[in-house]
Amino acid sequence: MGGPEAIRKVVLTGWDLSLEEFIAVARFGASVELAPQAREAMERSRALAEKIADQRRAAYGITTGFGDFASVAVPEELSNKLSTNLILSHCTGTGEPYREEQVRGMMLLRANALCVGISGVRPLLVEMLVAMLNRGVTPVIPQKGSLGASGDLAPLSHMGLVLLGRGEAVYQGRRMPGGEAMALAGIAALDTLVYKEGLGITNGTCAMTSVGALNLYDTLRAARLADLIGSLTLTALTGQLDAFQERMHTARGHIGQIQVARNLRLLTDGCEILERCQGARIQDAYALRCIPQVHGAVRDALAFIKSKVDIELNAVTDNPLLFCEDEAVISGGNFHGEPMALPFDFLGIACSELASISERRIERMVNGALSNGLTRFLTIDGGINSGFMIVQYSAASMASENKVLAHPACVDSIPSSANQEDFVSMGTTAARKAGTILENTLSVLAFELLTACQAIDIRRRIGLYGQGLSPVGEAVFARVREKVAFLEEDREMWPDIQAVEAMVRSGELLELAHAIVPDFQ
Repeated sequence: MGGPEAIRKVVLTGWDLSLEEFIAVARFGASVELAPQAREAMERSRALAEKIADQRRAAYGITTGFGDFASVAVPEELSNKLSTNLILSHCTGTGEPYREEQVRGMMLLRANALCVGISGVRPLLVEMLVAMLNRGVTPVIPQKGSLGASGDLAPLSHMGLVLLGRGEAVYQGRRMPGGEAMALAGIAALDTLVYKEGLGITNGTCAMTSVGALNLYDTLRAARLADLIGSLTLTALTGQLDAFQERMHTARGHIGQIQVARNLRLLTDGCEILERCQGARIQDAYALRCIPQVHGAVRDALAFIKSKVDIELNAVTDNPLLFCEDEAVISGGNFHGEPMALPFDFLGIACSELASISERRIERMVNGALSNGLTRFLTIDGGINSGFMIVQYSAASMASENKVLAHPACVDSIPSSANQEDFVSMGTTAARKAGTILENTLSVLAFELLTACQAIDIRRRIGLYGQGLSPVGEAVFARVREKVAFLEEDREMWPDIQAVEAMVRSGELLELAHAIVPDFQ
């Protein structure tokens, strides 16, 4: 199954970067090149910026200060210092640093936005960002400090510091001063930025979009995992398959719901246990019967979020913008994060739903009153053994934490810059917490997979409906059993949990399923 890891080179034009190409560079280290037309566009834009500066036209960030200082004229001889001071004064982030893939994504997005050629910066700036990506210089950027309004000012200032040979960076696995990293990589740092370039670096949604895009890509995979793992739980609980008939779902018409129902039919096809248990009940509880409706709604939410991310990957988000056709300098608000804040809050909400319904399926497997004949807490010697009792506790803890984190960040705002920037998006917070929700959700899904395999073994021992799983179910079950044995009696659970979590996060289960059922999506 091809994917971003197979992409070796990405050419930046400013207008056609895909999510898969973004992941290829940020996560898998694909090389980056500039399209010739992008360099030409940047040269034209820079020429216009220089003309405006020479004419001393009033232009924000070129001949004036920033924020509430927009009315303060800056002498020509200090215009370069203006841009450099912007970076120095704005690098106020704190907290743990972003992961390297997140920072690589920020650099890629900033370079791509500048490639459009309406930002007035020198092509040199973009060439340096590309060189840093290709040679492995990754700025150290603290996670906290962005309002997501005038761009991700604090995070991107930390990125800009390394261009100036300052700050800190990671190079060849070692954290070091930014100037040292640049020198070791053979990249000449700048002595100073020139007018407009401070804004060109810091204005924009690159931090929130990088973090959110990576989380989106992984949540899309988590949604497929939820279908795959849910199909095993369906088998363990002898689910009734009528609820997944195609006509049931086309009658409602939601694309995601139709897709998930189709997945469940594909994933359970040929399962002896399910074939023999049909008619045991008229209908199942919602956590089984409504998998297409719930997982499908998540799929539709993710499709909407992806449509917005696809736009933002190629968006020009700094200020002001320079238009060569009529030499206009237009101050606006393209740096505002609201177009991403809402989708990334939605991303956290959608992802949390996958964990919530997964935890309910775990509860049904371990609860003897709800499991359709399985042993209590999936132990064969209850009383002296607790079995999977606390597996459900831990899953419930993470599902509950997700509900707290799913509260939207974008509904909050706090004014800044002497009330000039009086409504902010908090989009970077939305993107960051969506990542925490995702990590919890992947863990809950791993707990469900571990529980489903134990439940299937017990179902087979009972033997009422036979032994056979579907081909994909048998392959996934066998893969888990390679790492984790059946729980005959209580033992330390954490090694089992870690083994299955690693399996879930690696992507190997999706590759395995796709190899057996190519139409599984």
